Amino acid sequence: TLFRSTLSVLLGVDLGSVDEDDDESLTSPPPPPPAKKESKPEPMEEDLPENKKQALKAKELGNEAYKKRNFEDALKHYEEAKTLDPTNMMYITNQAAVYFEQANYEKCRELCKQAIEVGRENREDYQQIAKAYARIGNSFLKEEKYKEAVQFYNKSLAEHRTPDVLKKCQQAEKILKEQERLAYINPDLALEEKNKGNECFQKGDYPQAMKHYTEAIKRNPNDAKLYSNRAACYTKLLEFQLALKDCEECIRLDPTFIKGYTRKASALEAMKDFTKAMDVYQKALDFDSNCKEATDGVKRCMMSQYYRSDNPEDVKRRAMGDPEVQQIMSDPAMRLIQEQIGRVHV
Repeated sequence: TLFRSTLSVLLGVDLGSVDEDDDESLTSPPPPPPAKKESKPEPMEEDLPENKKQALKAKELGNEAYKKRNFEDALKHYEEAKTLDPTNMMYITNQAAVYFEQANYEKCRELCKQAIEVGRENREDYQQIAKAYARIGNSFLKEEKYKEAVQFYNKSLAEHRTPDVLKKCQQAEKILKEQERLAYINPDLALEEKNKGNECFQKGDYPQAMKHYTEAIKRNPNDAKLYSNRAACYTKLLEFQLALKDCEECIRLDPTFIKGYTRKASALEAMKDFTKAMDVYQKALDFDSNCKEATDGVKRCMMSQYYRSDNPEDVKRRAMGDPEVQQIMSDPAMRLIQEQIGRVHV
């Protein structure tokens, strides 16, 4: 499906050909990491009891059938191996792999859980337990049940960490988080929160108003006016950088919304950055030449600049904090001029 194709790109894996084999003879996965000391050593086949030898032969027949996608025969051979050696969880997980390929994910999970129980009882290698948990995660991923997929990927990682399972878990978590964010969107509830915020703002309760506007943004993140309203709160609370950030987002969402510009300019004006404030007020006037708020703002900024009583050192320090000024002053030609001026005043 289109969704599955998109998901494959997001996850960086081919969901149509997930490696579902626990047995090295079914596919050719990369060599496993060196086994830890607690791992059980594999006995030589000639040292095995007769039932285990016969079980291995049945498994090999199952593998051959699996590779040919003759799943019914594969299941019969794996069942025979399981009957001959009921202590080996791999025969059960191989059956689960067949059901996975048949898209019978419920049966696949049932067998994986059964395999884990058998593995625990017989002190099976932790890596095999991890593979069974990962297969359950893969089955949920196929069904686009990301919450359950993450749950079982984490169980797998708790047993044994592999880059592949970790990557799938992280990507499933990312998709799940985005789904939850989208599911939270509700314009009607956003409007309720906005109205509550407006009431608090009118009463001068700016912190509470800010909380309501924040909740409204979560409920409707594409409403430019909500960012403008919260910016007004931040300005009242003297959080000018946060106000500027919200105004930028407001302008990005709706470049024609004048209040986004006037509130951004107001924050800059409060920060005594009058030149930039006037530029932003002018942008508002470009949209509406009769905007009184912008016209008054330009006048205030001009007067404030004219009557500033800062001494030259304060002006210089403030100017050097401006990125544009810093770029100009870093020019080699400007440094040469400064050196020449310095020599004149010596």
